[in-house]
Amino acid sequence: MLKALYVSALCVAACAVSAEPVTFAIDPGHTVVTFEALHLGTSTQRGRLVAKEGSVVLDRAAKTGKADITLDMNSISTASTGLTGFLRGERAFNVAANPTARLVVDSMTFDGDKVASIAGTLTLNGKSQPMTLRAKRFNCYENAQLKREVCGGDFEGTLLRSQYGLGFLAQVTPDEIPLLVQVEGVRQQ
Repeated sequence: MLKALYVSALCVAACAVSAEPVTFAIDPGHTVVTFEALHLGTSTQRGRLVAKEGSVVLDRAAKTGKADITLDMNSISTASTGLTGFLRGERAFNVAANPTARLVVDSMTFDGDKVASIAGTLTLNGKSQPMTLRAKRFNCYENAQLKREVCGGDFEGTLLRSQYGLGFLAQVTPDEIPLLVQVEGVRQQ
């Protein structure tokens, strides 16, 4: 009996060490980017973009990960229909020519078992720049409805507007645009 328990314990330990990376498919209903832009020093304009598709690969044992998330630029919205139309137009994001934006994450840092930050490249408006986002929170749980694990969190960072061809807006809004990325992914079988 004692020998069987010992063999079982060794098997569990070996399985934990040899854990494989796990792929999560992005849930577009729970993956949104919100941004803020100070308008002429008076009020804050807020907007959002919705994810179109993507995946996250986590190897929790190795404390590594990567992600590839595509955002639908046609989903950009603000409280102002005029501002939304302007942002979609040729003078800003030119959504007709650039219908998607893409965040490719090459590395993740962990604090214990939780993702603490992600780093990679954001391609927006036809321009690619490095992007680092810090985790405000990160969690995984067993979704009772889906009967699968879901992982996600809120990540924050700053976009420099001028690096994405929007330098002409310097008289209207600061260069630093705060971002909050809400992301959830469903574990794939």
